[in-house]
Amino acid sequence: QVQLVESGGGLVQPGGSLRLSCAASGVTLDLYAIGWFRQAPGKEREGVSCISSNGRTTYSSASVKGRFTISRDSAKNTMYLQMNSLKPEDTAVYYCAALATVDTTVQALCGRGSFEVWGQGTLVTVSS
Repeated sequence: QVQLVESGGGLVQPGGSLRLSCAASGVTLDLYAIGWFRQAPGKEREGVSCISSNGRTTYSSASVKGRFTISRDSAKNTMYLQMNSLKPEDTAVYYCAALATVDTTVQALCGRGSFEVWGQGTLVTVSS
């Protein structure tokens, strides 16, 4: 059974940091493009950061560039989103996702959000 399970969300003060984890089972993440998406109340889902299956190409949205970093640990079959300098507008449910593709145009992949495997989501709240 293919499954992605997120963890690491929670309440953090503005300017703080969190690291989200997404553990995969039933899939080998090295063979997949992976991404993090978020959806705030009343807003559309947004592609936050994506990385190609070969790990050579990454994309981050303008709203998080320089603050968020996507990564993958092959040994643990887990992906991460390190979030620094968090702002109240980063408050959202964050989802990890995976897509079996060799396409390296991660900006387009992130924008379309047409990933085939999704986690259940983890809530991040940035508030003082």
